[in-house]
Amino acid sequence: MNDDSDVDLAVVGSGGAAMAAAITARQAGRSVVLIERGVLGGTCVNIGCVPSKTLLAAAGTRHGALNNPFDGAPTSAGTVDLGALVRQKDELIERLRGAKYAAVATAYGFEVISGQGSFLDRDTLAVDGQALRARAYVVATGSEPVVPALPGLDSVDWLTSTTAMELDEVPESIVVIGGGYVGLEQAQLFAHLGAKVSLVGRVAPHAEPELAEGLRRVFSEDGIDVIEEHAVSVAAEGGQVVVRTASGAVARGARLLIAVGRSARTDGLGLAAAGIDLDERGFIRTDAFQRTTNHRVYAAGDVSGAPQYVYVAAATGRVAARNALARTAGAPDAQVDYTGLPAVVFTSPQLASAGMSEQEALGQGYTCACRVLDLSDVPRALVNRDTRGVVKVVADATTGRVLGAHALAGGAGEIMLAATYAIRAGMTVDDVADTWAPYLTMAESLRIAAGLFRNEMPTSCCA
Repeated sequence: MNDDSDVDLAVVGSGGAAMAAAITARQAGRSVVLIERGVLGGTCVNIGCVPSKTLLAAAGTRHGALNNPFDGAPTSAGTVDLGALVRQKDELIERLRGAKYAAVATAYGFEVISGQGSFLDRDTLAVDGQALRARAYVVATGSEPVVPALPGLDSVDWLTSTTAMELDEVPESIVVIGGGYVGLEQAQLFAHLGAKVSLVGRVAPHAEPELAEGLRRVFSEDGIDVIEEHAVSVAAEGGQVVVRTASGAVARGARLLIAVGRSARTDGLGLAAAGIDLDERGFIRTDAFQRTTNHRVYAAGDVSGAPQYVYVAAATGRVAARNALARTAGAPDAQVDYTGLPAVVFTSPQLASAGMSEQEALGQGYTCACRVLDLSDVPRALVNRDTRGVVKVVADATTGRVLGAHALAGGAGEIMLAATYAIRAGMTVDDVADTWAPYLTMAESLRIAAGLFRNEMPTSCCA
């Protein structure tokens, strides 16, 4: 360690990647400081995963009451007090911020400094102008919503997923631009709260086509109007927001929500002064070891262009810290293994995946075999009286090894843990089909789908 270094590791940010980096360094007995210019906790706990999923759970409860399939157990649902739901959401955020971030920092013994971190040169970071020298640095500042260059956007009071979750009243109608995971979740959230929703954009563009088609049907049943085209302009007309597409299709609503992706949050960091390059998308350029073009500085989480999931952020944070602190002992060697990476879109039913899609498997040179199981063949779905969805398994036709699993189903995200284990363990479809699965669980669908590779004839309920 240099004699003039103030700390072993300085981490800019305080979300999942930053906390994982700090914890890893402290577990190694190193001194750490976190620098956060905003609210402790980053995107996930404050404006991302936690608030959106608790509001989706509330909206889903209401929607379930209105669409109860059990005639003998009647339910009902009234109007929504969105202000009360938002206050409940904020209370949860406050509690988790304290328990999972502030208390954790105290327990591990690292300081969180409030201020803007900015590099003065390749070796020195300043916090609100005061120099701080560390043996190594990790930048983990996250991402923020992309604002597209849409003509007319400045003429309307548009929302992002962040500001939409601060509303205290459900809008009568809303147009959502963007068919990715944020757009899908927000569209269904407001539809289930009682708003008239229009979605402009391709539905689930990265999902398996069988699953995306199933989700289109679900959205239609939910009363969501879907225009699978690119928006080309926005205007305020007659007290409403009007979105037009290239074909001339029009979507109208009282409010507009923009959900077309997220970009790296790099403003104010002084990256150029530190010799840190950005890639063509504007994310910090890193190698397989999370090392930037300044080998004293590492980057982790969304800002590094990694897949935008909090568990990926944490994994990259751990790798970044290990490699950053090992840099004087030799070449860094820790890397994130993305094999079997799971993903979940928290629509109802959920849209989830693990590992490769069919197209990705073909692109990597595999001779691909796939089977698709309709939920009408899954006992759990039958007893739930909700057979909307499918399960798809992607396998290597030569070896039978499971390459990917995909599901549109209630609890699809829970299925993906078993799928991830199967993929990482190199299990074949026969292995999965012959592995115990508890009856009347949605996870059993993975075993049933794997069994289709050797027998596509109908089976008995539990045979």
